[in-house]
Order: sequence, then structure tokens, then C-alpha cells
Amino acid sequence: MSINPVAAPNSQATQNRRVAVFGAYGHTGRFVISRLRERGWVPVACGRDAGRLAALDDAFPGIDRFVASVDDPGSLDRAFAGTVAVINCAGPFSDTAVPVVEAALRAKVHYLDTVAEQQPALALFERYDEAAKAAGIVIVPAMAFYGGLADLLATSAMGDWDAADEILIAVGLDSWHPTNGTRVTGERNKARRVVVSNGALDFVADPAPTRDWAFQAPFGTQDVVGVPLSEIILISKHLRSSEVHSFLNLVSLKDVRDPSTPAPVAADSSGRSAQVFLVEVMVRKGEVQRHASAQGRDIYAVSAPLIVEAMERIVDGRRTRTGTVAAGEAFDAADFLAALAPEHLALA
Repeated sequence: MSINPVAAPNSQATQNRRVAVFGAYGHTGRFVISRLRERGWVPVACGRDAGRLAALDDAFPGIDRFVASVDDPGSLDRAFAGTVAVINCAGPFSDTAVPVVEAALRAKVHYLDTVAEQQPALALFERYDEAAKAAGIVIVPAMAFYGGLADLLATSAMGDWDAADEILIAVGLDSWHPTNGTRVTGERNKARRVVVSNGALDFVADPAPTRDWAFQAPFGTQDVVGVPLSEIILISKHLRSSEVHSFLNLVSLKDVRDPSTPAPVAADSSGRSAQVFLVEVMVRKGEVQRHASAQGRDIYAVSAPLIVEAMERIVDGRRTRTGTVAAGEAFDAADFLAALAPEHLALA
């Protein structure tokens, strides 16, 4: 992919290091704040709970804080004023994506989020692409473990092909200890999931398809079930393929559906859990297959380097265009993934 640098919304963008993090006190939001500080940015913590915002000062002394709610557009405007981008980590995104995007548009600052749900991601493409272009900003939905990572892998595997017959994605987790936010989103998200079938978005089969998947070590062959998430929406927006389907190993699906499964527990000083993940992508054209994979630790923690890397590339112009853009279209996919290896991702 050829990246033609696009000018930032204003001449001060490259000097402005302030980045709003909405949902800053949540599990993923804390990882994002840490990553921003590691990279020399100034996070601005935003959220509706004043007490939880204040408690962030224990882990991040002196952090700027704004009480802001999706029910109060003015509070969002005040929180985002003087920033260069907003990173939305607050689900359910069916509640937060639209008001936070609209505030970003008013402020003319870039927007990225960690949405795994399909419908909020689709809405950002359908409703805000032209508005983002007019404002000179970039909107990147689902720039996280679910969504952006698989899209980048699929784009990298696709390479110089202009179309494919099939893209298959398989996610293997050795366990899934869900956050409270994941549980709430799962309970709220009743929308029927979609896949790409015969070249267009269509509802996934009911019951969901199952199959065996021969993962790399340490997972090996496992039962997987069709669980299409936001990666389907992203891929459908820029890669031509007759079929796009994604699967999750059954072991982790049972974990997340079990109400007794505990929340993630930190296994090191960074706060990462011991959870191991593997994402494998197969792209097929005729009888020829291409493969790409990424392995690492903690699906929540790895979303932070993914979304901060994307934000940095947007701000410094290493992206293809303004508007609402999928990760694989916005960035040089192979270069992006390589920038996170081997510290955050083991690529193959």
C-alpha cells in the first residue's frame, strides 16, 4: 500500500500532544493512558464518574481530568477542547459511539474506538464518512484486538491481490476472563450478527456454524464457532472477497458465557493478565492460500498499543485519507504490524 501523507486538521496538530481518553477509568482505558504516557502524549481522562476519575490520580499523578457524559454534549465539548484526538474506550458503544463522534466532529479532532459490536461500527461508516471529510478528521472504528487486528492481518495477507474468494479469521484464546464492560455489552447487544456472503453483508447462519481449526502451537486443533464481530464490518469496507467469516474457539466462548468466570487479574507490573491469544487469517484466491497470524498476551492490554499506534499515524499523516476508514485501508498494514513486533505481537 502506498501511503500519501494527509495534512492534519490544523497547523498545530503535530505539536499538540493532548489526547482525550473517554472511559479512562475502565479496564482498557487504563492501558491506553499508560501507553500514551509511554509514547510521550498527554492523556486527558474523561468519563461520567467523578469519583472514579479522581481515583486515577493514584496510578497517574497529575493527570488532567474532565467529568463528561454522553448525555451532556457540552461536557464532551469542554473535555475535548484543545486535544488532537479522542480515544473512546467506553462501551456499550451503542450508547457512546454516536455522541462521542459528534463531539469529535464539533471539535475537529480525530476519533478512534475499541468497539467490538458490529452495528455501532457500521453506523460510523454509514453516517459520518462525509462529515469527517468535511471536518478534515479521521474516524477509525474498532482499532483494537477485536476489529482492527484481524483487518490488518487480512490486508497484509491479501497483499497485491485485488480480490479474494474467501477470508477466514480464527481467534484462539487460552481463556477469556471478561471485564464487567464486556459482560454488559454482551447482555445489551442483541443485534443479529453479519458476515460477508456472496460478496455482500448478510446475516450469519442460525445456529452459528462450527468447525475444527488447526491452530499453531500452543493451541493445536480446536473446535471453533462462528462469532463475527467488528472485523467483518472493517474488512467489508475495503477488501473485495466473496466470503468473509470469523470464528472463536469454543473454550473461550464458554468462559465468557459462564457468569462465574472471574474478571481478568494482573500477572505482571504492567497490569496484563496471563491470557494468551492467537489470531490466524487465511485468504484464498482459487487454490492459492495466503496466511498471516499474530500471537500475544491479554486481548484488552494489546488494544492499547494498537490504538495508540493508529492515533500517532493519523496525527503525523501516515494514513491514506480523512473520513471514516478501516484500519487496513487507513494504514500500511504490514508496516503497522511490524511496528508492534516483537514487544506486543509475535507475527507469522
